[in-house]
Amino acid sequence: MLLDLVDVFGAGQLSGNPLAVVRGGEALDDAAMLRLTQWLGYSETTFLLPPEHPDADYRVRIFFPAGELPFAGHPTLGSAHAWLAAGGVPRQTGRVVQECGIGLVEVREEEGRLAFRAPPLIRSGPLDDADRTEAARLAGVDKARVVAAVHAANGPGWKLLHLSSAEAVLAAEPVSHAPVGTDVALLGAIAPSGIAQFEVRAFFADPAGKLVEDPVTGSLNAAVAQYLFATGQAQGSYVAAQGRKVGADGLVHCSQGADGEVWIAGRVETVSTGGVLFPQG
Repeated sequence: MLLDLVDVFGAGQLSGNPLAVVRGGEALDDAAMLRLTQWLGYSETTFLLPPEHPDADYRVRIFFPAGELPFAGHPTLGSAHAWLAAGGVPRQTGRVVQECGIGLVEVREEEGRLAFRAPPLIRSGPLDDADRTEAARLAGVDKARVVAAVHAANGPGWKLLHLSSAEAVLAAEPVSHAPVGTDVALLGAIAPSGIAQFEVRAFFADPAGKLVEDPVTGSLNAAVAQYLFATGQAQGSYVAAQGRKVGADGLVHCSQGADGEVWIAGRVETVSTGGVLFPQG
């Protein structure tokens, strides 16, 4: 087995969300994949496998420390990058088709970045009063600063709080612990100044119930983009910033084509490749 490390969505070197990609792990069972993911300690580890669907270029299983995800964004771009860097040749030039828990996901190259087509939302619409109140409590925000609260689930079950400003997003002080399975996110507009137009933060509970802030989150940004484009709060394209509260400097490029499809793009860089992993008994 070989291990690649990649950095996804960074504005520069080592400034995004790290991902471990395992190649040649076909003999690993679910428990071994989860155990390795927990030992590595990244927000996600992926396992590249031969495709089962006839239209897919490869299959990926995406694990986080508490289990397996049917889809996640930065693991999708990082896995596609590692697969290509290892000599993968897509069936269709310029178009990589990934098979994962939600089905097939298309990845393409655009302007030196990789982009994935945002999958359909599994759940959308407003949060009920109880969910809205609990999400605000967990994220440590004043309910008066919440202008909208919606489901934004596309694999992870994100509960999104749209706040009155980026400053309110950055000022949030989340609680230390939350129920396992918690996925809460914040969104706020940035005053016109730099490259980014929106600030995003994402929090999830680890296996011990500790609420962890994710550096840069592709699945969330895909759902956020679908929400912003659908409600007319963004048109054409925009850039989201994420990770500044945890020492990252992530930039996520979001766009909507004439066909209505939403694409999520970011810079992906190899940090290390071909590290040998020895099977553990």
